[in-house]
Amino acid sequence: MSQAFLLDLTQCIGCTGCVVACKTGNELGEGVNYIAISTTERGTFPDVVAGFDNHRCYHCTDAACVNVCPSGALFQEDGLTRVNTDACIGCRYCVQACPYDVPKMADGVSRKCDGCRDVTRAGGTPWCVETCPSDALAYGTRQEIAAEAHRRASLMREKYPNAQVYGENQAGGLGMLLVIPDDPETMGLPADPAIPTVTEAWQDFAQPIGVGAITLTMAGAGVAAIIARRNHAQELQRAEAARTGATLPAEDDEVQA
Repeated sequence: MSQAFLLDLTQCIGCTGCVVACKTGNELGEGVNYIAISTTERGTFPDVVAGFDNHRCYHCTDAACVNVCPSGALFQEDGLTRVNTDACIGCRYCVQACPYDVPKMADGVSRKCDGCRDVTRAGGTPWCVETCPSDALAYGTRQEIAAEAHRRASLMREKYPNAQVYGENQAGGLGMLLVIPDDPETMGLPADPAIPTVTEAWQDFAQPIGVGAITLTMAGAGVAAIIARRNHAQELQRAEAARTGATLPAEDDEVQA
């Protein structure tokens, strides 16, 4: 069953509790954070609105990072985008491809939120959700989260007329649905996240060439192995003939790999 997060930016108080909980719970090293909180001001005087940006992985369904990953280190599961750092080869394609600028390199591998996979599979709640004091975060089935997001957006329109749910259609649908108080562009979010050029180049050009090169390499290795076995067998026959004084029938010259 698809799972999802709710991030209600109308409720976020910028306390950074989620940042600390995520870093501690996931035992992230120095300089590695999956969540970044910053203060922002939007509008022009006297209509200025202050708030907080809560930057993190949005778990795209049509995930550019997954699409370009050549090793399978990034993959999708339960409606979320996961990462297996042990499988990462450090190519940085995901860093360049993400329209939300989420994956970062640390210790030679790509790092980002994986939805607290081990915690939730054990029946727990993601660290950030467990710690949030203002009810800005929630976690559950996508159906439950979508219903709650729309309920909150509807209630907030009395205060914020443009309040809406972000993430239902962007990038194939996000595993992180946001309740935002204004239009996406005003909130610094792309209304229609563009697929980066590097992703299109990988899918249309580099990836097919890479697969073809691997296929040719494997085929060449197979032919070379057959030739090597034939030559080795001929060497054994000649050695045995030299030992016993037997005469070998005429043979073709050794085949060169």
